Amino acid sequence: MSDITRISPAEAQAKMTDEAFTYVDVRTEEEFEAGHPAGAVNVPSMLAGPSGMTPNPEFLGVMERAFTKDAPLILGCKTGNRSMRAARILLDAGFTRIVEQRAGWDGAKGSFGELVEPGWSRTSLPAETGAPAGRSYAAMRAK
Repeated sequence: MSDITRISPAEAQAKMTDEAFTYVDVRTEEEFEAGHPAGAVNVPSMLAGPSGMTPNPEFLGVMERAFTKDAPLILGCKTGNRSMRAARILLDAGFTRIVEQRAGWDGAKGSFGELVEPGWSRTSLPAETGAPAGRSYAAMRAK
């Protein structure tokens, strides 16, 4: 996975502002609605179920309907794990302009659970809550 470019929350915000990148939050709908980067869209790569998290079988199809293969996309999740897996799925499917926001929403954790890099929510970067019209998972699925 070393070919995936990983960027900080501040670098992600700069790409959104200066280079028209779209931030795709791959967390669950509930996580997204509780708080996400301002302007982000929600396409969960994993779904919460009774037996824990399972891969979202619609993830790639929704992404292919919503975005061209050369769309500039930033992927983010809670700590950087789900977004790395999602980035690999998209790159393997032919997407060409994928970067991953390495600290996610909460922050990157070390091997003992300690915070090693603050995530988006721990910075002064713009954030929002809820399921914004046109950017919720339901809206993305409808494309």
